[in-house]
Amino acid sequence: MAILRFEDGTTYTNLEDISRTLAPLNVALNYWTVGDNRETRDLLDKAALSDEEKEAVLQALDGYFEEMKQKEGYQARDLIVLHPNIPNLDAMLSKFERCHTHADDEVRYIVDGEGVFGFVLPDKTQVELTIQPEEYINVPANTEHWFHLTEQKRIKAVRYFITTEGWIPEYTETMIRFPSLVMG
Repeated sequence: MAILRFEDGTTYTNLEDISRTLAPLNVALNYWTVGDNRETRDLLDKAALSDEEKEAVLQALDGYFEEMKQKEGYQARDLIVLHPNIPNLDAMLSKFERCHTHADDEVRYIVDGEGVFGFVLPDKTQVELTIQPEEYINVPANTEHWFHLTEQKRIKAVRYFITTEGWIPEYTETMIRFPSLVMG
């Protein structure tokens, strides 16, 4: 269940409340099941996956990709698997912990673990949205945001791309005031 936190500590867990708050940014949030396939579920329970195992997970979930290709022109997808034992994980993630935008939509389908997207709302307040397993998010191109992992530092996410060049971060000058990154 997604959790939206405001700077003052207020939280929303109701999808309608979250969607209404993020509507001015056109951020889309949805629930997509990974299904009941035992082999896929067993792979998602593993901390690390080989390239062959990643491809098996992607193929099991390709119904979503096929729909996105036909409706929205997506061309590629991959599965990113992050866990605490990856060398230099913090350094790798640090480039996304600053406020930035992308030239293309940032589309993620979380299939295991969780991640946090932060946003600057039109009134300049800041919020953080924790995305959990079986949740899909589309952060539109040019939307000011940041990303970090939760304390577990574990996530498996299918990333969908129209082009792979469009998701390179373009940093803004906005300072993040949100307590989780200011103190962390």
